[in-house]
Amino acid sequence: MLIKILIVIALLAIVFSLFRSLYFLTTEKDSKKTVNNLTWRIGLSIALFILLIVGIYTGAIEPHGLPTVEANQ
Repeated sequence: MLIKILIVIALLAIVFSLFRSLYFLTTEKDSKKTVNNLTWRIGLSIALFILLIVGIYTGAIEPHGLPTVEANQ
């Protein structure tokens, strides 16, 4: 359950970072702050990817594949 909460927090942090970058890009025209926030977003995205891999590896998250369709015979 802890890993699922961490995944949701990471997703929210990624969205927050994206909107913060958009704010700096449109209002203040400060490229340094925009780049820093986009760098944080990339780092958070990598952390999220690692969390997903760890969750699947440990069994905390069970991936399910595409549904199979049986042919009519």
